[in-house]
Amino acid sequence: MTCLLTQNRFECRVSSVLNRDNRSYGKKHMFDNCLESCWNSDAGTPQWVVINFDQTCEVNSFEIQFQGGFVGKDCYIEAGDKETKFVTSFYPEDNNTIQKFELKEPIRAKTFKLVFNESTDFFGRIIIYKLSLYS
Repeated sequence: MTCLLTQNRFECRVSSVLNRDNRSYGKKHMFDNCLESCWNSDAGTPQWVVINFDQTCEVNSFEIQFQGGFVGKDCYIEAGDKETKFVTSFYPEDNNTIQKFELKEPIRAKTFKLVFNESTDFFGRIIIYKLSLYS
């Protein structure tokens, strides 16, 4: 199992950042291997994270570590090259642990989008400490 985010060049976009404070809560914190930093979305739904690789990659599974109480609900992953299409839904538990999601079949694409239509937070905020995609 290889972490694609450490082996490939990619860019990340997110739906929002809490109070637009990228220094404290920006997307880069999902990939810094520091358990004290995180991406924190602003209020509202849906929230999303897009990973766009420089080249086509094959994804078999992914891991997310949320902050309990700020976990995505009604979630799904999309994938594609120029436009993304629905691949499968996933169902995180409302806790702080690293949660692994195996795909039924590998997905080959350049772009992967994780969508969180709802949140366990009343205001719709999502907090992610760690995000990894694996081949």
